[in-house]
Amino acid sequence: MIFEFYNGLPKEAKKIRQAVFVDEQGFENEFDDIDQRAIHLVVFDGNEAIGCARMFEENGVMILGRIAVVKEKRVLHVGSQILKALERRASELGYHEVNLSAQTRVSQFYCKNGYKAYGNEYLDEFCPHIHMKKVLK
Repeated sequence: MIFEFYNGLPKEAKKIRQAVFVDEQGFENEFDDIDQRAIHLVVFDGNEAIGCARMFEENGVMILGRIAVVKEKRVLHVGSQILKALERRASELGYHEVNLSAQTRVSQFYCKNGYKAYGNEYLDEFCPHIHMKKVLK
């Protein structure tokens, strides 16, 4: 697998996010102004884009988000590899902690990758979410 970082939202990431978050999960407000300033990651399996994510700085903290893997490729455990790539990049940029907003139904995935939940559960559109963070080594 190849992990490529971009400034600006690449068409491959837009297509994956549309398929996963809008078509599959029903979110309506998937794309926002943050996409213009975020660092985007696309994961390729050969020439096929199979996963994506974005990261951006907010109040001195690196925020990870929009982590998505196409349905047929989720068995490859690409999500954990995406997290590691984002964490590595955040560390290279001088950040010592990363935060994210996890859909509550998949928060255990993040726990298994070293993230700790904090604060109260909240709704993003119609979906329960929880804030999570990880201190980088």
